[in-house]
This record gives sequence, structure tokens and C-alpha cells, in this order.
Amino acid sequence: MSLNRLSRIAAYLSPWIALGLAAALAAVYLNPALLPARPAASVPPPAAESSRSPAAVAPAMLPAPPAAAVRTAGVASYADAVARGAPAVVNVSTRRVVVERQVPEQLAPFFPDLPEFRRRAESSLGSGVILDRQGHIATNFHVVKGMQEIVVQLLDGRSAPAQLVGTDPDTDLAILKIDLPNLPVMPLGRSDQLRIGDVVLAIGNSEGLGQTVTQGIVSATGRSQVGVALLENFIQTDAAINPGNSGGALVTAAGELVGINTAVLSHEQGIEGIGFAIPVNLVKGVAAEIEAKGRVQRGWSGLLVRGLPANATDSHGEHVDGVQIVGFYTGGRGPAAGLAVGDVITTVDAEAVTSVQDFLGRLARKAPGSSARLDVIRPGQGRFRTELPVVARPLER
Repeated sequence: MSLNRLSRIAAYLSPWIALGLAAALAAVYLNPALLPARPAASVPPPAAESSRSPAAVAPAMLPAPPAAAVRTAGVASYADAVARGAPAVVNVSTRRVVVERQVPEQLAPFFPDLPEFRRRAESSLGSGVILDRQGHIATNFHVVKGMQEIVVQLLDGRSAPAQLVGTDPDTDLAILKIDLPNLPVMPLGRSDQLRIGDVVLAIGNSEGLGQTVTQGIVSATGRSQVGVALLENFIQTDAAINPGNSGGALVTAAGELVGINTAVLSHEQGIEGIGFAIPVNLVKGVAAEIEAKGRVQRGWSGLLVRGLPANATDSHGEHVDGVQIVGFYTGGRGPAAGLAVGDVITTVDAEAVTSVQDFLGRLARKAPGSSARLDVIRPGQGRFRTELPVVARPLER
């Protein structure tokens, strides 16, 4: 075949060959499965390691698990904790009748037909925690203070009138008792083992809506000088504590009680996420003493005191910290100890007094019948030391 004839055949076929290749490329592009599967390359192990079992292969040689099989550590839900603790958190409804003047005394003669006084019912809501099968319930003193009727409602719908067993105003705690069978009991944890950052849940009758659960962390422990109670050792948390939560439970992620919710800093001041709870270790001690004696007996000074201004100084111009006596309560021993109105108490048992709450708390922790050694400044006369007898604090309900 001559060269000219081959050239003419090639020139005739080349467009059809190009068209066929283009069609094949387009088909593979649109459907890659048309390509034959490539067998995986087989890499024989080194001769020195050929006798090793598959279990001995280094982890780096194993294929990575698929992404869907990777699981993250940690708690995904607190439903089990709520199921464990929530049945023992109760709603506390209180009621009292208040008699109040509706016509000012000086105007009463001009309105003889109007009753001078009227009776008005006051009610409030709070929460409580069942501590034992006998029906003892811990709540806040301020929830039940002055109330004439207390009713407790359980999560299962049962309700019963509650008896006020006793109170401890110094810690803002009160113990109630109800008589119902088969009561759920709150598992008790240990507040002394709490760490900052631990997850906690606040359970209570928030805003009267019924039982509500909020979640947060422990922000601090040992908080004092909050101004809620005389003896303060609060757990601070950012779990939302709203009106009605007072007396409710602060529980761990395991559903164990670590505190009784007590207070929250005012939202009106733009403060969020700062709530306080009484540690369960303190609650257990107070509850045991109230159940045994009906009250917690604490020391009392019988002194009415006030704080000093920040720039207070003595006769030598030296700065002074302490409290000043402005009066005496009946039953106290201040005058017998040589104290007088105007005296400034600077130390109790050789420890500096920093505030009114600090002074009263020191005396409250002392046993009735003991005494406290006070260092005192009497304006214009100088310093002296005296022993103040500590008496039992009068009962407050």
C-alpha cells in the first residue's frame, strides 16, 4: 500500500477516532463507576516481623475508626439526677392573717362608720426538701417566719399540713414535719467535697409555676458577708434561683443534695448568675439539733451594736475597727460586765472585730454559759478589757 493511500485513510479516520475518545471521556466523567476497580496494593511485612501476630501490630498501623463511631466523654443529660432528687423536693405554701389599720388614728373620729381595722390574708410560696422517712423537711426560716398555716405538696400530687418543728434564724433554716406514708427521701451528699466548677442543679417551686430545674456550676464556696443570715457559709452558684426556689434543693450531677437554696442577688441591680445555698453539712447539724431539742441553742451578747465609719480613729489618731454599743437588750449581761452605751468593742477573744455580722457571729458560735473576752475603747477615757457572760439567744419564730 502506497504512502499516499495510508495518509488518505488516516486523514479520513482521525476525526472519528477523536469523536469516539471524546464520547468515552464524557461517559466516564458522568459515571465514574464505569472504570474498573483498582485492587489494593499489597505490601508484604518485613521478613523480621513476618512471625508477629495481628494483635501485635502497632496502633499506628491500624485503620482509623469511622467518624460516626467516635464518642465524646462527659454527661449528656441530667435526667437521671433529676429523677433521683426531684421527688423529694416539695412546694411549701404558707398563709397568715394580718390585722392592719385602714383609717389613720387621728382621722378615726371623723369616720365613725368605717371600721378602724381590717383583716387581710397574706400567702407566699417556697420550697422544701424531705430529709427522712419520718417526714422532716428542711426549708428556709424566711419562708415560714410568722406564718400561721403551712401546707406541703409533693411532686406526686399528695399534700398535707405541716408542723413547724423548730427554726434557726442565724442560719435561715427551719424544719417542718408532715405525716404521709411512703415518702421519697433526698439522697444526701457532702458539701465539703464540692469543687469550684462542679455541675449543680437547682430544684424548686420557681415563680409558683410548679417544680422547675435549672443548671449551673459551683462558683465559690465559703461565701459570707452577704447579709442574708447571721452565720453565713454559702455555696455560690450561677444556677438560676428565682422567687419560690427558697428552701429548694441544690443537687450534684449524681442527684445528691449539697445545699438548700436561699437567696439570689437582686436582679433589679443588673446582677445575674449569683445565687447562694446553705451547705448540706450545716443543714444536717441544724436539723439534728432541732429534731432533738426543738431549737438550736446559740450564744448571745445582749448588745445592740452598729458598725464604725471607715475613717474612725482613737484619741491618738490611729485607725480603729470594731463595733459601737448603742443599746442593751433585756436579758443581756452587758451592764454587769461594765459596758456602757458608746463603748467601742475592737476584739473578741483577742481576734479583731471587722463588722457587726462578724461580732454577732462570734458570740453566736459560743456556748451559752461561757464568756467572751472583749477589748474595749471608751471615748475620752481610754481602753480596758472585760469578760462578757454569754447567754442563750431568745427564741424567734
